[in-house]
Amino acid sequence: MLIAVVSDTHRDTYSINNVLKKIEKADILIHLGDNVKDAKDLAAKFKGRTIYVKGNCDFVPSVESEIIEEIEGKRFLITHGHNYGVKQTLGPLKQTAKSEKVHVALYGHTHVSSVLYEEGIWYVNPGSAWEGRDGAESIAMIEIKEGKINPWLVIL
Repeated sequence: MLIAVVSDTHRDTYSINNVLKKIEKADILIHLGDNVKDAKDLAAKFKGRTIYVKGNCDFVPSVESEIIEEIEGKRFLITHGHNYGVKQTLGPLKQTAKSEKVHVALYGHTHVSSVLYEEGIWYVNPGSAWEGRDGAESIAMIEIKEGKINPWLVIL
């Protein structure tokens, strides 16, 4: 199972097209918000399943800002991150990830990519596909194979 994780595309057509080229082999696409319309545009062109949440720049009451999803027997916390204050600390996100007994916590919002493994939980921020604040635009990929989780970052 190959999962593509995208965040903070902010209605940039060039970035969305770059993402589509990089995720062709993925089975699932997860968009972490900022912008829900982008997630829907990607879903229309993506062959697999699409999961998305809203971010702080999305004003769509019908879309959740956080969900727990089970994929290949692994629990994922999927959020944009702004409700957890991830720009300052991962503490509240880590607390929720532990209490929800997830294997992977996905978050965006910071525009800074990160892959961290701590106390049995992967914390993955794909950065921003539009405006990376760490020197590059990026997405994340997560492979689940034989029960093992393997996340990595992809520079666009």
